[in-house]
Amino acid sequence: MKTLQNVFGSNVFSDRVMKQRLPKSTYQGLKKTIDEGAPLTLEVANGVAEAMKKWALEKGATHYTHWFQPLTGKTAEKHDSFLAPQKDGSAIMEFSGKQLIKGEPDASSFPSGGLRATFEARGYTAWDCTSPAFLKEDDAGNVTLTIPTAFASYTGEALDKKTPLLRSMEAVSRQALRVLRALGNSKSKRVTSTVGPEQEYFLIDKEYFDQRLDLICAGRTLFGAASPKGQELEDQYFGAIKDRISKFMRDLDIELWKMGIPSKTKHNEVAPAQYEMAPVFSTTNIAADQNQLVMETMEKVALRHGLVCLLYEKPFAGVNGSGKHNNWSLATDDGLNLLEPGNTPHDNEQFLVFLSALISAVDKHATKLRAAASNPGNDLRLGANEAPPAIVSIFLGDELSDIMESIAVGKPVKGKGQRSLTIGVDTLPPLPLDNTDRNRTSPFAFTGNKFEFRMVASSASISGPNIVLNTIAAEALDEIAERLEKAKDKNKEVTAIIKDAMKDHGRVIFNGNNYSDEWVAEAAKRGLPNIKSWIDSLKDMESADAVKLFGKYKVLSKKEIESRYEIYVEHYVKHINIEARTAITMAKTLYIPAVVSYTKELADTVNALKAAGAHSGVALEHLNKINGILESAVQKLGVLESETEKAHHIEKLVKRAEAFRDNVFAAQTALRADVDALETIVPDDFWPVPTYAEMLFSF
Repeated sequence: MKTLQNVFGSNVFSDRVMKQRLPKSTYQGLKKTIDEGAPLTLEVANGVAEAMKKWALEKGATHYTHWFQPLTGKTAEKHDSFLAPQKDGSAIMEFSGKQLIKGEPDASSFPSGGLRATFEARGYTAWDCTSPAFLKEDDAGNVTLTIPTAFASYTGEALDKKTPLLRSMEAVSRQALRVLRALGNSKSKRVTSTVGPEQEYFLIDKEYFDQRLDLICAGRTLFGAASPKGQELEDQYFGAIKDRISKFMRDLDIELWKMGIPSKTKHNEVAPAQYEMAPVFSTTNIAADQNQLVMETMEKVALRHGLVCLLYEKPFAGVNGSGKHNNWSLATDDGLNLLEPGNTPHDNEQFLVFLSALISAVDKHATKLRAAASNPGNDLRLGANEAPPAIVSIFLGDELSDIMESIAVGKPVKGKGQRSLTIGVDTLPPLPLDNTDRNRTSPFAFTGNKFEFRMVASSASISGPNIVLNTIAAEALDEIAERLEKAKDKNKEVTAIIKDAMKDHGRVIFNGNNYSDEWVAEAAKRGLPNIKSWIDSLKDMESADAVKLFGKYKVLSKKEIESRYEIYVEHYVKHINIEARTAITMAKTLYIPAVVSYTKELADTVNALKAAGAHSGVALEHLNKINGILESAVQKLGVLESETEKAHHIEKLVKRAEAFRDNVFAAQTALRADVDALETIVPDDFWPVPTYAEMLFSF
């Protein structure tokens, strides 16, 4: 049996593998490109391609693919064989530097938001050499060399999520280095944004999934009465992992480890049938690549165990949904974490400057963070007292808040230094105490040496939120660097920077309960935005301010911003339309026929009781109650069909989206109320789909 050390990274063309297999000059040339941004020569690319091909063939690969992340939020790949037929009927295995560097997938069928017409198909994939190539294996035994790439149109615009992410990483690195130089750091050469994305998910039995058209088509249950037991006993979180789930998690870990994904933590989450996997942090583009693989691998491995993995944000009403906690920080190439406060944060000038930048950035661009962190599913979670509210605020904890407020008003700062927590049992050691507690209700919480952006949607790519985070941090650091570079007295200017951040943006700091009604009222007094709908929050992403911000740092052009806005609004329309059509189909073909069948049997029972001279009042009352709810459901079904049809005829896209949100979704919710009420009074043997109790407690 292979040891864990041998399994981890065994399917990755990693730095260690490259050192072993590449000629020294080729390795050094590639490292210059990766570490310093030097141009990649064709000679180096040819050398890498040859070594990569031999390594992949030895591992059983037959094909290679340029793997990219289009604006669907999923991944895409086109497989090409290494096989190259020869004139004599033989074949050789071929893979060149040109094939490694560039691919040409059809760009016409991916969402482009008007950047490409359907008849204009050419698009290019470009090798992202900073993210290592790896092997993907499937259950059929196929092995494919997978090359992470960026995806751009023939006219040069980004058609993917990776390209602007890489641009944003360059932007924040440039501005952070300027700040470091101004503070006297001459050693660090590069600053990298890092992320550790925790992934929440549900598992249900495939047998039940296959009977739920709503889960198949919409990703969530559009109908379903609450189970007699939910999460109210608070006994799910960190509970003992059941054997069937443990087997899935073991196989998942092995598959992830082989691809070099550092799956570190696994546990039961708050809701029944809900779980979490957390990796070790990595550079942001690699973390984004790996998180896409995590979601894909969860779904594939679940099927091997007769399970289905649900990544949707709110698959079941009445129990907690799933999010993705985005643990973000900034690190230098020589090992400094720029958000590490140390034991005496009040004396850590560098930390306080970067903290000030983040406070300013988050307050100034809260609506952009709100938009980047959501999707139709996350609208069902945010503000529902299971996830952070739609109000973006920062949690710092009491000690850091006191330090920042003291500096802001010119009071002496008294640091507490490293403290210990004594538990009061002689056999238990004192525990080093962190500078802050944890606040699980905060959307953007400082957790010791990083910020945990807790609003991110569980099914979404983390690229979008981190593009925004990197870019707004770059802007704030740019402004600070300019002040420091001009300052005659750097210490005085640092103090002034902290004071200004607290004076102008300190309103965004809140250390209390973000779920409380009092905070909603207080946030309104502070002027903090509370945007309940993703559609409304998206409007800020195409504003003049957004165009200026992303254009200044060369992250997204005006055309790229406009295209993304159109794609995301259209996605919302399509998503709610799919939900409505699914709900209509289920009501017509499953629920109404099932209830009619039961009422027929119940009516026969009433007639039989009357004929026998027995008391029929209870059965008749029951029949009348069911018929009343059924009539209401049929009426609401008609409203849903009508509203869906009307929404389709609205020409302006954003107005169409608003109609789907305000009218179609509302009609669908009203229909659900009646169907769920019927579920509670119609016998199980008549009910046509698995119930919440069956799906959530079947293990």
